Amino acid sequence: MTPEEKITELEAALEEATAKVLYVKAEGENIRRRSFEDVDKARKFALEKFSNELLAVKDSLDGALSVENATLESYKDGVELTAKQLLSVFEKFNIAEVSPVDEKFDPNKHQAISTIESEGEPNTVLSVLQKGYTLNDRVLRPALVVVSKAK
Repeated sequence: MTPEEKITELEAALEEATAKVLYVKAEGENIRRRSFEDVDKARKFALEKFSNELLAVKDSLDGALSVENATLESYKDGVELTAKQLLSVFEKFNIAEVSPVDEKFDPNKHQAISTIESEGEPNTVLSVLQKGYTLNDRVLRPALVVVSKAK
């Protein structure tokens, strides 16, 4: 093989290697862009299923409000059914109520609004002013509670 042929062969190999590098670089960039788009879509539509379930609850409320000449009892029944429907949605998406009466006060799950002297065990939740909620065991909102203290 002559030196010119060797140079031509090496130039062709270099050109091929350069093309492969550019292809791999472009492919990596495409994967990065697609991954970014997938994460962006997941963020935008993460609540889609939950939102669709809540629409049924909203429809129930709209239906109740559109009833003319409804009695107080029928409104109460409708609100109770809608509350059950909402709790069903919560269960489906692992949202749980935190209503910790008679439990030990836990600052990770509860927010003490006041304390009251009590004969019972100190640092125990006596009453719940507002229920708390967890999502997959992570606190969404702490329960607002009244806690016992020693006399």
